[in-house]
Amino acid sequence: MQEFTNETIDLANLPKYEDVILTAPNSKYWNVIVINLGIVLIILGAFLGLFIFLLDDKLPNPIYPIAGYVLFSAFLFIIYRLSFKKRGFALREKDIIYKHGVIAETTTIIPINRIQHVALDEGITSRSYGLATLQIYTAGGASGHVQIAGVEIDKAKMIKEALVKRLDFIVDATAE
Repeated sequence: MQEFTNETIDLANLPKYEDVILTAPNSKYWNVIVINLGIVLIILGAFLGLFIFLLDDKLPNPIYPIAGYVLFSAFLFIIYRLSFKKRGFALREKDIIYKHGVIAETTTIIPINRIQHVALDEGITSRSYGLATLQIYTAGGASGHVQIAGVEIDKAKMIKEALVKRLDFIVDATAE
């Protein structure tokens, strides 16, 4: 009969994920964000212009919605810029770390053995800058999925291959 043990773990001796140096998204990814955000803001601006045009006689002063739109646009650019600077990822021997967020900073650590599928997404704008998004799907449901955007296509393919090879190794080891 095997003897049961349940020792307390000394938390001070655990490795600190905060000490891991994260890889930031490629600087060209900021251009992709600006283009995508610009397209959305142009569409919103067109709707605002149509709204102002249709209600021209009922609006006391159209400068207020226009000023609100400009302030909202500036706020979005600031938030996206801060968010861009906070992003980072690291591929380690047994897991992958992804950090993001401005108001609420989120660090996701996915053990390699929990990964079920890895996909590579190249959007139109990202592809024109030679960038891709790594999508990592886990067994933990939608909350465990991670999308790492702004990775150079060659590097993203290498990471995907490395993860797939490790997954194959884990599957082979558990099958034996």
